[in-house]
Amino acid sequence: MTRPTQTAPSSKPRRAVVIGGGMAGMLAAAVLADFTDEVTVIERDALPEGPEPRKSLPQARHVHVLWSGGARAFEELIPGITDRWLAAGARRIPLPTGLVSMTAQGWLPRWPEMQYMIACTRDLLDWVVREHVLELPGVSLLQGHEVHALEGDESRVTGVRVRTPDGGELTVGADLVLDASGRGSRATRWLRELGVGDIEEAEVDSGLVYASRVYQAPEGSETFPIVNVQSNPGDPVPGRTATIVPVESGRWLVTLSGTRGGEPSRDPDQFEAFARSLRHPVVGELIAMTAPLSDEVTLSRSTVNRRHYFEKASAWPDGFIVVGDSVATYNPLYGQGMTVAAQGLVALRNALRRNALGLRGLSRRIQRAIARPAGLAWELATSQDILYPDAVGRQPRPGTALANAYVNRLVRTATGRAQATRAFLGVITMSEPVTSWLQPDIIVAALRGPGRKPLTKPPLTEEELKVAAGGGRATQVQPTSTH
Repeated sequence: MTRPTQTAPSSKPRRAVVIGGGMAGMLAAAVLADFTDEVTVIERDALPEGPEPRKSLPQARHVHVLWSGGARAFEELIPGITDRWLAAGARRIPLPTGLVSMTAQGWLPRWPEMQYMIACTRDLLDWVVREHVLELPGVSLLQGHEVHALEGDESRVTGVRVRTPDGGELTVGADLVLDASGRGSRATRWLRELGVGDIEEAEVDSGLVYASRVYQAPEGSETFPIVNVQSNPGDPVPGRTATIVPVESGRWLVTLSGTRGGEPSRDPDQFEAFARSLRHPVVGELIAMTAPLSDEVTLSRSTVNRRHYFEKASAWPDGFIVVGDSVATYNPLYGQGMTVAAQGLVALRNALRRNALGLRGLSRRIQRAIARPAGLAWELATSQDILYPDAVGRQPRPGTALANAYVNRLVRTATGRAQATRAFLGVITMSEPVTSWLQPDIIVAALRGPGRKPLTKPPLTEEELKVAAGGGRATQVQPTSTH
């Protein structure tokens, strides 16, 4: 097998440009700082100086989860980042120990730790990463600048053309340009302008709407679990969910969601009632025992699953790579975006460790590697979203109904058998490949079923209920054995 031809070595500085200063962009800069002399991050907004909202990231006001599969990828890219998050106020929550979750098939028992997640606001996650990356040697940030075109041709990208805050234009040359500009990426347009125009796209839209509100966490709730009521895509009704995630500064971030025909409202007077109306009212009952920190309810409708199949393009220019939400965006309900971005950037780092930056064909190979975690997340999200009433978009592949039936049986088994719970969480947290669900012992477990009576109530302990009730007020939620 012949290897792609490597460009001649050069003594000139190696430069990289990263389009977008969000999470994926900063992670990309951290990777590229090890392989180039200069990394310029170009961001159209002014980034906040602390853990505060970004103008172009309104979805940050809603629940964000970083699954263990993503956290491990972050650690590979930025060793010690988890400790930095925890020092800033985030929590490491063991799963399913610290999770009270009603799945489509019933309540998960709170077994000893199998996986974990990092719980805090998206603003804190971003800020801690940004603070670290911008201190790295060779990394610089251009704020208030907007990339409007790529330099180069269909065979190689050599830089970007940028609009400056005063309306001027400058060209920034680069050996590698990486697009991490997110949902609003214009990569397909830029590529068409270079002559690469056969980028396949797909969408699946369940019509999901998100509504979030911040509450005061009860005193003594430092170890309170995440509480979540999911919908059942198999029911012929709109899917509606509610989630409480404990975040920094003694707060609960509460997010409601509903697909087309069952959307939550921006009206704060309707927030608790919506949470009580789900398959179980536990979230509504819990937030009724504490107080909202403002009258504001943040509403978002940008929840379409959208994927660009860059890896399938008939040709691909050297020196250009697309990552993160610029490749694919998912229904935020599944918490996959940050994990997919980090895992894709691990693939980038591994490729650069094995190959010189100027190797011909390297960008195309990296783009194909980035597509693997993106494809897994796409299948997990869209195979469920397309089932909701009035969902629109690409229909499931042949055999999806059979696969969904097996997954439903596995999830039902997970409500009573630890082995199945471990397998379920391994894939959901993007720590294991979906093929792990097809291991013989897991198939046998799914065929055998839960093996114990399902929980009939949320698995909250008496102590947790006392904390939620503020030490005295009665609650309708009843305790259940947690294991």
